[in-house]
Amino acid sequence: MNCCGLITVQKEPVPLKSIEVELEVRDHVATVVSTLNYENKEDKPLEAVFVFPLPGDAAVCHFSAKIGQTQIVAEVKEKQEAREEYDDALSSGQQAFLLEESEQSPDIFTLSVGSLPPGESASIRLEYVTELAVQADDGLRFCLPAVLNPRYQPQGSGGASVQVTSVPASLVPYSLSFSARVSSPRPVSKVESNCSLDPLQYVNTEQTQATVKLAAGHKFDRDVELLIFYKDAHQPTAVVEAGQASAKPGSLMGDPVVMLSLYPEFPQSVMSSGASRGEFVLLLDRSGSMDCHTSNSKPQETRIGSARDTLLLLLKSLPMGCYFNIYSFGSRYEHIFPKSMEYSEKTLEEAVKKVEEMTANLGGTEILQPLKHIYSQPCIPNQPRQLFVFTDGEVSNTKEVINLVKKNSGSHRCFSFGIGEGASSALINGLAKEGGGHAQFITGNARMQPKVMQSLRFALQPAVVDISVTWDLPKGVSVTVLSPPITALFQGQRSLVYAQLTGESSEAAQGCVTVKYSLAGHPSQNQLHFTLKPAEDTGLTVHGLGARTLIRSLEMEERENRGQRDGGVKKKVVELSVQSGVSSSFTAFIAVNKGNSEPIQGPLVHRNVPTGRTSRATQHASLACDSLPFMHLRRACSALTMSFGARKNKSAALSKIDKSLAAFDDDVDDDTDDKSAMPTQPCRDPLLQLVSLQKASGCWLLDPALAAALGKTSEELDKSKPASVNQEVWATILALIWLHAFKTDAKEEWELLAMKAVSWLRAQNAPCVEECVEAGNTLFGCEMQKNVLGL
Repeated sequence: MNCCGLITVQKEPVPLKSIEVELEVRDHVATVVSTLNYENKEDKPLEAVFVFPLPGDAAVCHFSAKIGQTQIVAEVKEKQEAREEYDDALSSGQQAFLLEESEQSPDIFTLSVGSLPPGESASIRLEYVTELAVQADDGLRFCLPAVLNPRYQPQGSGGASVQVTSVPASLVPYSLSFSARVSSPRPVSKVESNCSLDPLQYVNTEQTQATVKLAAGHKFDRDVELLIFYKDAHQPTAVVEAGQASAKPGSLMGDPVVMLSLYPEFPQSVMSSGASRGEFVLLLDRSGSMDCHTSNSKPQETRIGSARDTLLLLLKSLPMGCYFNIYSFGSRYEHIFPKSMEYSEKTLEEAVKKVEEMTANLGGTEILQPLKHIYSQPCIPNQPRQLFVFTDGEVSNTKEVINLVKKNSGSHRCFSFGIGEGASSALINGLAKEGGGHAQFITGNARMQPKVMQSLRFALQPAVVDISVTWDLPKGVSVTVLSPPITALFQGQRSLVYAQLTGESSEAAQGCVTVKYSLAGHPSQNQLHFTLKPAEDTGLTVHGLGARTLIRSLEMEERENRGQRDGGVKKKVVELSVQSGVSSSFTAFIAVNKGNSEPIQGPLVHRNVPTGRTSRATQHASLACDSLPFMHLRRACSALTMSFGARKNKSAALSKIDKSLAAFDDDVDDDTDDKSAMPTQPCRDPLLQLVSLQKASGCWLLDPALAAALGKTSEELDKSKPASVNQEVWATILALIWLHAFKTDAKEEWELLAMKAVSWLRAQNAPCVEECVEAGNTLFGCEMQKNVLGL
């Protein structure tokens, strides 16, 4: 008998009953404790396998299991050794638990719960630490990924991808409870979420500590996202954490570790000069999954539709004198121009027309080939390359893609955008980190446009070069930096540095770190003084994050030198992972209950625990259910437990599963390659309508389309125009007045194109500007001042 992968149709019992998540945020570091409660209601012993997402930069630092009154704490061991120990334990009738990170993507984990006897319950505790990223509005973003969409496996890529048993989010058969405690030296001003929250409760009168809970009845149709806002946020800080008393002095865990949060402040004179150069390459995902809704509350808005609107805004905001091109990809890729073209009215018009025709009709998600093509194009002298990548980020070859970006990091900056629930944080963050750019996530009701425009502002900032970090420490104290060198700095964005401090110092001792860099030819520096006295009550959080940072750097080095195969780097990763108790792609957490002296009797039943998913995949649920045998492809070389059966005939079974799951993945993320499919155009937002009419130079034309966008008739516009004024000048001033008077809430979206309009007006040296502003105020019934418009 084959059980079905989507258990909701076959009504098979599911062993995972509930998940409890406790979040503790201290300033910008989050500690997450997840408790997963399993129960075997069947009459045979059970093995449950649960594939689930975690933030891509999380450091998993604790894993334990409680069966009855017995508590077992897992150890970190080399991955193959841990797998063999797990299989041996199951074969001899013992209970065992295995937690391993995917080798293709660091944001996917597999938890195997083995030999749960009939009627037995088990409680799994998983703990990880992660840094919270700064968003466009200065909020710190925490995301609990509740959604894991099927990952697209590019054709010809080696290795088996992690296979996910997923069901429509509304049918996930386990519950989630979520609570958070936030503390900071500065007051907590608010906490927002894409999910319903109970009201924020302050713990003290200074409002530096607060608690918040997820409201009851959460559905697994979205990731749980929190945005935490502090008053006077983002000050440079240093946290020194004492080493572990039981660890050897001089080792990473035995020595103190410091975490520096740097917020560089650039001279205003350099920032206000603005950049008018650059080669902007926009890379848009047009795979089938981009046809999904952006959120449940906006069923009429698709990811591809939102991306089209954003590209329009981005194109109109580019400066004159730059170069640009647009690539789009699915199972194959296309580009608008054979090479990047100079930005002009003609090239802009052609690009806008092509963008408006784009649909999610290019099949799978093969991002590697278009990236290779982009990097094969020669860079344009004095036009720094800026790459913008838009994707819903569901690929299985994440590490290969990030490797390619790192290899080309000297020739460009990469800005990445994860669209929708389930986007891979490892891919989106990895592209930006290795490409020296910035990552943004667009989920729930969040608009894509303001986040993309913030990244464009970063891209227009002059590139920071010659970055160096120097340390000034007391005599007898030395430093070992754990973080890779800083390759990018942006105004208002945090840079983190982890370092191990070796040697003795007095409690009153001070250290100083200096960051030097060159910005638009101006040498600059920022300094941060800090005490070497360790902070209290941080546990080993900073050590865990420092170890994770070093592990990720070494893993990248191992992938780059894989051809040499001396195994030295891999050995270093395994040693560091075991020593620090932090997971890596070469190790796994293993716990065996050696206390149960009686072997568990009976054939072992294998159950995959489904993960919630969003997207068009929902409509294919019944099809997948009919076609998939219920087996979980955990690893090609290990034993495979078949439902109510013995471990046998592995290779044939694996081959059959691989084909079925590949067909399912293609069906989810595929679409007809139909060029004639045109996007349905809903009624366009007035702001986008106005933006679409702006010319490359920054001006608007006085015509019926402009009148309609401004909510007036052509006659009203003509009649109000001062007699001596040029038509384009009048039209452009009207557009500026309308933006400032009626669209202040979206100012970050149109600010750059308004600056372009102001520059154009100044170049015209037009008379009667004040008269035009007065006439425009009368027409719209508002009172905008000339200086507010930037004139």
